[in-house]
Amino acid sequence: MSALWTAQEAAEATGGTTQGDWQVSGVSIDTRTLAEGDLFVALKAARDGHDFVAQALGKGAGAALVSHIPEGVAPDAPLLIVEDVLAALEALGRAARARSAARVVAVTGSVGKTSTKEMLRTVLARQGRTHAAEASYNNHWGVPLTLARMPRDTQFAVIEIGMNHPGEIAPLARLARPHVAMVTTVAAAHLEAFENIEGIAREKAAIFEGLEPGGIAVVNADLDTTPILEEAATRAGATIRRFGTKAR
Repeated sequence: MSALWTAQEAAEATGGTTQGDWQVSGVSIDTRTLAEGDLFVALKAARDGHDFVAQALGKGAGAALVSHIPEGVAPDAPLLIVEDVLAALEALGRAARARSAARVVAVTGSVGKTSTKEMLRTVLARQGRTHAAEASYNNHWGVPLTLARMPRDTQFAVIEIGMNHPGEIAPLARLARPHVAMVTTVAAAHLEAFENIEGIAREKAAIFEGLEPGGIAVVNADLDTTPILEEAATRAGATIRRFGTKAR
């Protein structure tokens, strides 16, 4: 099986500097679930991933994506050194999407995202090699991570996209570049960040901004905010497909 990423490919995608001529078979952000041969991505969140690079390499990581050589890591360790680790992860996701011939489905909605993603994974896996997000990896690092992990021979990909605040969905949709984008429903979730449910609908509808030319927008026909979703789909030049009791 070919490598998921070679050192040269990862460096070209991110603009980073590599140490060593390595290749990796997966991408991980957590040493607890890291598999041998993974690229460990040292993200900064509640804790700094750089503090776990030595542990990751000790567990068999093929390389680590870092912004500096962490303490306790050999100067000649297999690393990809970049200015910004999250931006580099996004760049890897973008490059993975660009090289892929997969048909991509993106799913968002106030409820039902993960269950819909899993149903799509099950159905599409019967048609060909299918790749989808783990758990609910649907945010600013989850979407690029899912894309960066996408095997070269993927035929179908299912990308879950979530949000907590305005302006989060469109950039992730443009990163995923789906052929089909679906809004499961619009409900009063995260209402503290929006003036009203119409604002939530407009944010969910931003998923259609990432559609590939000739893409399909799948909308729930039973919502008070369905017209907002359909207007956004029309602006994106999408073919609209409806589901629900009022679908036509």
